[in-house]
Amino acid sequence: MSFQRTQTDSTDTDRSGTRVQFDDSDTRRDEMHDSLEAWVEQFAELSNEARASEELQEWLDVQSRFHDYSYRNTLLIKHQYPEATKVAGYNTWQNEFDRHVTEGESAIWIWAPIIAKRCPDCGNSQSYHSSSDCEYDETSPEEWDKGLVGFKPVPVFDVSQTEGEPLPELDTAACGDGDELLDALLGAAPELGVRVNIVEPEEWTHGAAAGVCTERGADDHSLFIEVRDDDNAAQVASVLAHEYAHALLHFDVATADEREKREVEAESTAYVVSQYFGLDASRSALYVAAWDGEPAEAIQERLNRVVTTAQAIIDAVERD
Repeated sequence: MSFQRTQTDSTDTDRSGTRVQFDDSDTRRDEMHDSLEAWVEQFAELSNEARASEELQEWLDVQSRFHDYSYRNTLLIKHQYPEATKVAGYNTWQNEFDRHVTEGESAIWIWAPIIAKRCPDCGNSQSYHSSSDCEYDETSPEEWDKGLVGFKPVPVFDVSQTEGEPLPELDTAACGDGDELLDALLGAAPELGVRVNIVEPEEWTHGAAAGVCTERGADDHSLFIEVRDDDNAAQVASVLAHEYAHALLHFDVATADEREKREVEAESTAYVVSQYFGLDASRSALYVAAWDGEPAEAIQERLNRVVTTAQAIIDAVERD
């Protein structure tokens, strides 16, 4: 497991004022599952309060530092060690970076995938397949392909919990200012399946909106984004990230009610992208009242969409 880069720091505790720890190995798996369910339900329970927006922003701050982690793992990090910036396993720190976990530090527990040979029919590993009702026997288990069969708790530690050799310098400034990030975002447009036009203010025809994303045309399979130009390139970059999120999140949505809910997802996605590349996104309006009363399963889907959409935009920028 490699460490993750970041441009921001934060501190946090759970709502009771203390950090969560999963110390008991016999109950750790169940406690992690139960805690994740409870934290997701908090978003639904708090969605008509100001605290909900604060909770969402705290999670997004962590997600921006670990953009390729699932929302489940970043929620786990948020509630165990929210100021974490770079995490790795005990042996990875020691063998790859010549650093050692400081005595007395508590592990941060996250989920890691279990990859094993699995039944082509039921998808279970051999041990679970043999105790299931699946009757597949066309090939022997030795011939099965490997794949994801589940997840297991694994301990990791943040760099601040270690000591030893300095870490190698990371190239964190490549898109650290507005001009460079804007250029990089524009370069990612073809991979994201959109066309972009930066419009001079005097030619802008969309009123108070800073950016718009229009429907696919009958003879054109791409989406069209227009962003009003501004002297502040960082602002233009943030608006473009928001419109990219709209393009990826909204164009399979028919109802006005759901589009309003996706607006929160789009702004959250833009926040993660902006924070990841070092832009100040503190003025983002992360109002989650539109999610009021939704079941935990629906909130989980929304958090997952934020993660996958931000990953798509960040990866497209970094590959350009």
